[in-house]
Amino acid sequence: MAALVDDSGRGSLATLQQFARKRRRRDEACELCAAALAEQHQHLLDLENGRILCACDPCAILFVDESRRRYRRVPRDVRRIDFFMGDAEWDSLLIPIKLAFFVYVSKARRTVAYYPSPGGAMESSLDLEYWDAIAVRNPVLKRFVPDVEALLVNRLSDSVRYYRAPIDHCYRLIGTIRTHWRGFSGGPEVWQRIEEFFRQLDEASGVGCA
Repeated sequence: MAALVDDSGRGSLATLQQFARKRRRRDEACELCAAALAEQHQHLLDLENGRILCACDPCAILFVDESRRRYRRVPRDVRRIDFFMGDAEWDSLLIPIKLAFFVYVSKARRTVAYYPSPGGAMESSLDLEYWDAIAVRNPVLKRFVPDVEALLVNRLSDSVRYYRAPIDHCYRLIGTIRTHWRGFSGGPEVWQRIEEFFRQLDEASGVGCA
């Protein structure tokens, strides 16, 4: 069911590791023009190879138009949304844990599900019949920007939370889990960091609909 390689032939884990390494650099530069970057800066997705690039504002704004084929700007806004998916529908997706994100991958021409693991990002094959039924009842998905915006699902508590999230936030969550997981159950630190991650998302987004 699960794999570390997507339809583009590149590993999700490799993309995650590359992105995490870049975040640890102290003096970052725009990967298009070499201008110095602040700690909080924009990202672009290279659609040809799945790499996330750090970019300055002048370069990033060039790729707001989705018709520019190679690069796509990663949005910066996070939104908590209303989404309709029952427990049985979630179970039908066969995702083994209660955290996952779903993104429409243009190259594959389908929605792909990823979930975090101690080893990194895992890809889960979706039964498209079940997913399509969920998508029909949630037209908000049509407003997501392909490749760079994901439906991030947190079902760890009784209060299920859904977010319209930039893809780099999703990779950051996976990197946090991979870095801080200890032993069989993860250990208290990783769960505290997961809770803090979603607390920050809620602060950034507020509570409401997209």
